[in-house]
Amino acid sequence: MNARTASPALTLTAPAKLNLMLRILGRRTDGYHELQTVFQLLDYGDTLTFSSTDSDTIVLDCPGVDVAPEHNLIYRAALLIKQAHGNGAPGVRISVKKILPAGGGVGGGSSDAATTLLGLNAVWRCGLDIDTLAELGRHLGADVPVFVRGYSAFAEGVGEQLTPVSITPRWYLVLTPDCHVSTGALFSDPRLTRDSAAITLAALRDRRLNTHWLDEYAGNDFQPLVESLYPKVRLAREWLAQFGQAFLTGTGACVFAGFDSEASAQHAFAKRPAGLRGFVARGVNESPTHRQLAKFAAAVQAD
Repeated sequence: MNARTASPALTLTAPAKLNLMLRILGRRTDGYHELQTVFQLLDYGDTLTFSSTDSDTIVLDCPGVDVAPEHNLIYRAALLIKQAHGNGAPGVRISVKKILPAGGGVGGGSSDAATTLLGLNAVWRCGLDIDTLAELGRHLGADVPVFVRGYSAFAEGVGEQLTPVSITPRWYLVLTPDCHVSTGALFSDPRLTRDSAAITLAALRDRRLNTHWLDEYAGNDFQPLVESLYPKVRLAREWLAQFGQAFLTGTGACVFAGFDSEASAQHAFAKRPAGLRGFVARGVNESPTHRQLAKFAAAVQAD
């Protein structure tokens, strides 16, 4: 195809995620770590708009993000799918509105990369299936496939073995301490817990996760180490814990707690200490990206 047959502009949400639990089972011979985690998708995230151009170049417009293209996951994802599509792909302008914190453990970079793969697959009409897109995403990062597949999931391996789960809807208050956690430093730290017991799928109560399940299995093996290295994370979590169980997500620095209603989450958010940023969002089992893609596909077909 060429620019004249390209689809119209497409705007997609790149949703955040939370790790409702995260266990490190051990280190593999290749240096990677065996994990188990539950990914909870949120209805809140960055916004990416894809517009075809008359050139054959990839233009990234991301105000406030000063990263060379070769190190930017969005740009790298666009290159990957352009190569997979072949020489027929037109140029594209990708405009990004960033609201997710970088290095916060809510998956902002991975979600942006996954949304780029999904968006350009639709705009360029590549016809790649989800399995192919997820495999492309795996080369960009371990968390990218869960956003490509678009459902909350129980993950094993290094995070790429995904089993869909249905999680009882809750509202989440996410706080962002003013610090940047180094994921690489955490994985190499000898104090990191690496021998947690594995959870079986049977323990997921027929793949429906509810508040009782969280009471029993919630936790994050990175949390003690992160809090010892970054006191601001500990202080934020301890403040949030007055409203219920509060945990680190991913490797941090964000911490979160679940609430039964938006009103109660917003009430707590309004009381946060001065200077502490964050957001309130609803947990969802299906990514908003996939719902938006379905509407886009229907509109294109109608034309």
